[in-house]
Amino acid sequence: MLTVHHLNNSRSQRVLWMLEELGVEYEIKRYQRDPNTMLAPAELRAVHPLGKSPVITDDGFTIAESGAIMEYLNERYGQGRLAPPHGLTAERLRYDYWMHYAEGSAMPPLLLKLVAVRIGSARMPFFVKPIARRIAQTMQDSFIDPQLKLHFGYIEGELSKSEWFVGDAFSAADIQMSFPLEAASMRAGAKLLPHVSAFLKRIHARPGYQRALERGGRYDFAG
Repeated sequence: MLTVHHLNNSRSQRVLWMLEELGVEYEIKRYQRDPNTMLAPAELRAVHPLGKSPVITDDGFTIAESGAIMEYLNERYGQGRLAPPHGLTAERLRYDYWMHYAEGSAMPPLLLKLVAVRIGSARMPFFVKPIARRIAQTMQDSFIDPQLKLHFGYIEGELSKSEWFVGDAFSAADIQMSFPLEAASMRAGAKLLPHVSAFLKRIHARPGYQRALERGGRYDFAG
């Protein structure tokens, strides 16, 4: 049976949601983050050398990376129904764009924001703390926050044109984009953007999303 190696409060929640939307049977092997470092446990390296989540095992295959997992599940179990047909069409190009944009462009400034915030609040010698906090704040003010404003202003504008990322039809691109938007809602004030906020309400109301939460356990980003 297909197994999802599920790390709490991680991108693997998207995989559970995808499986619920497709109606696929699966089992979950759970992993917990280290409460101090927030990193995945070493046991995940037995599944994949990088020791990161999401990763699935299915029929002898081990597949990592959210986008690759989504494409695999959609093709193998969904007969492609959560994506526009293959071909040089505007819809397919838009779908491919958002599937790559989620991790390639949207997530990096969010990760930098998380790092900067943690630097600013980390325990360290008192004589280093003012310098570290000044560097972290400068990073946020001069680069990270302007990048977040640029990217999420762009996303807000795109969502003002259609209900879903690829137009009027829900697709795997919406599942893929859910994590950066949920993370931005918590870390970067994206929930104040009306179209982003409306998108998050739509996905959180989907029965498949709700079932995934029940299977996956605590997921702070859905708040």
